[in-house]
Amino acid sequence: MASPVTLRLDEKTRQRIARLARRKRLSTSEVIRQAIAAWADRQEPVSSPYEAMKDLIGVVRGGNPKRSEQTGRRFAALLMRRRRRR
Repeated sequence: MASPVTLRLDEKTRQRIARLARRKRLSTSEVIRQAIAAWADRQEPVSSPYEAMKDLIGVVRGGNPKRSEQTGRRFAALLMRRRRRR
């Protein structure tokens, strides 16, 4: 459960938050929670390469899954074919 926090804001900032809340049809508290969460996400360093890429993993589908098999042999054969053409 959320616990209350007291926050002192200048009038201009309070009005901006209220305007955003009305525009997004959210409570003022929710707008402030989202802003704090976004700020905290930018401040904390990424803990691992997986964390940095987790939203991209599994996004791309398709292609030949065996494409990387026997690349050495395939590359050697390609070079031999090119050599024969000369």
